[in-house]
Amino acid sequence: MKKIGILHGMERSFPEAFVEQVNKMGLKDIKAEPVLIDMVSQAEPTEYSVIIDRISQDVPFYRAYLKNAAISGTAVINNPFWWSADEKFFNNALAVKIGVPVPKTVILPSHERPTDTSDGSFSNLRFPLSWEKIFEHIGWPAYMKPHAGGGWKSVYKLNNMDDFFKAYSETAQLVMMLQEEIIFEDYFRCYCLGRKYVRIMQYEPRNPHHLRYQSQSGPASAKMLKMVHDYVLQICNSLGYDFNTVEMAVRNGVPYAIDFCNPAPDAEVTSVGQENFDWVVEHAAKMAVERAQSLKSGGDNLTWGTFVTNSVSNFNKQNTKSKPTAKSETKKTTKPKSAKK
Repeated sequence: MKKIGILHGMERSFPEAFVEQVNKMGLKDIKAEPVLIDMVSQAEPTEYSVIIDRISQDVPFYRAYLKNAAISGTAVINNPFWWSADEKFFNNALAVKIGVPVPKTVILPSHERPTDTSDGSFSNLRFPLSWEKIFEHIGWPAYMKPHAGGGWKSVYKLNNMDDFFKAYSETAQLVMMLQEEIIFEDYFRCYCLGRKYVRIMQYEPRNPHHLRYQSQSGPASAKMLKMVHDYVLQICNSLGYDFNTVEMAVRNGVPYAIDFCNPAPDAEVTSVGQENFDWVVEHAAKMAVERAQSLKSGGDNLTWGTFVTNSVSNFNKQNTKSKPTAKSETKKTTKPKSAKK
């Protein structure tokens, strides 16, 4: 029997519906349940073939548990090693490299020095920064947000330099990004599961939270939906996220990826609405079952994005080329015929 577990915090509607959806599929060798953790011993496998992670971003103990589970063969969704390494500024840089439009963005050092550092720790950092050059590059209005994290925490809309320095002084040790505002005519929030199932939802982030899935711009064209769909898959395959949301703002007919590092996205029925909720429950269950069925016992069952896999492939190719061939090694160790006795 293969077990699919879901690790979650206070949320209830999605985890409960997910477990019910998997179990009502009537598969003889697969069942789902909430993850239950007791003693965690190093390198010991868990009882779960697949774990859907909804909470480890807030609980370091859970993140360590999931890494330990993964090394013994559990398929953890999303990959806890990559999730620990990833952040939003890198996401933007990767999007630029793969040809997905994103707002102009710069990263800023924390306003306050990190704990246990001094002025001498920053001898490589220009002081003051070239603020005028930064502001000219980004323009106004602009948004400032943490380079890692989510949930619209510590996000500021800024209209001028005075707004910026006032807000920046409130950010303490957070590393912030300054980003141009995309004044949009349409906006989409998209679920992407298994790097192949995409749900495009028209979205209005300026509405109150419970009304954000009620778009005011009218139906989008088939051409625009296809463009958004393709960008979503491109991003999630490059990053390697099996459960993610991507938000895209359309300006002058061009969709810009605004926020696309959401590996534990909101899936509560009261937030996303019944139709979107039903879709994400159905496809999350389908994805988890597919992963359980294709599991390699005791192997690496994590998803690694093409950014990582292409790097490994290129390294292996270069390493293979640099090694002497077996034939040339044989020539070096074989005695000349004249030396035979």
